[in-house]
Amino acid sequence: MVQVTYLDAIRQALLEEMDRDPAVLLLGEDIGVYGGAFKATAGLLERFGWERVIDTPISETAIVGAAIGMSYLGLRPVAEMQFIDFIACAFNQITNFVAKSHYRWGAPVPIVIRGPAGGGVHGSAFHSANPEMYFVHTPGLKVVYPATAYDAKGLLKSAIRDNNPVLFFEHKFLYRRIKEELPEDDYTVPIGQAIVRRPGRDLSIVTYAAMVHASLEAAEQLAREGIEAEVVDLRTLLPLDRQTVIESVRRTSKLLVVHEDTRTGGIAGEIAALVTESAFEDLDGPIRRVTSLDTPVPFSPPLEEHFLPNAARIAEAARDLARY
Repeated sequence: MVQVTYLDAIRQALLEEMDRDPAVLLLGEDIGVYGGAFKATAGLLERFGWERVIDTPISETAIVGAAIGMSYLGLRPVAEMQFIDFIACAFNQITNFVAKSHYRWGAPVPIVIRGPAGGGVHGSAFHSANPEMYFVHTPGLKVVYPATAYDAKGLLKSAIRDNNPVLFFEHKFLYRRIKEELPEDDYTVPIGQAIVRRPGRDLSIVTYAAMVHASLEAAEQLAREGIEAEVVDLRTLLPLDRQTVIESVRRTSKLLVVHEDTRTGGIAGEIAALVTESAFEDLDGPIRRVTSLDTPVPFSPPLEEHFLPNAARIAEAARDLARY
């Protein structure tokens, strides 16, 4: 079988879902003739035509607004944000229209809003954001952030088939770095289910997106020192798979939460509260966090490296917690 990149897995999901369902269409900036800023939609215009692969003006508000209208008419639009940072321009459309339509008048909004997120590529403050928590706080949305090529494809297919609005974050650092063999048959990955990437007995590391790989690297290092860390990949942030997190903590009695998002208001705080409420008596140490700093993402490579979590910092925090 051929090794498929995280980016190609996303392209495969889009192509297969457009083949499967004529109601699926794409819209976004430069997604047609140019094939997308990262080439996630390369070749799709030639295959499906301009009525289903629509180049839009540079207006995220208009892109999302058009997608909402299309969904009301029975279509299933997939809207691309060229960089996920610019989703902020469509914040009102997403939080006041997309998220509330079904609640207010029973209208399903089967749209997916996808785009590249995250740092590590020296994109500076306007091209490196992780804005997922703005939307995790919004009832009516689903928020997905895969770490592997298999999950990127399977979760995107699930998102497109879902009758609820889904925000689909793709970590750009992983686009061409992560590869794996994918099944030839059609498959999906269920939204809202975490997965244990590595079993362990001494502590749980709960994480998602690019930090899954940094956490697994740290776990390998810790194993050579006799510390067995369990790594849980959330995959979906909303709805959050509380059961898998709680079960992991009950097995290990210690919890380290890792995310690339900035520290204050990150999902680590929500998970810490969840575990404190539901598994306090199982804990044998304080809940710890490894996150980015509370600053905009720096442009300078050395500063960005200092800003971001990495395997060394995760391993250091895990050692501290294991010794507690």
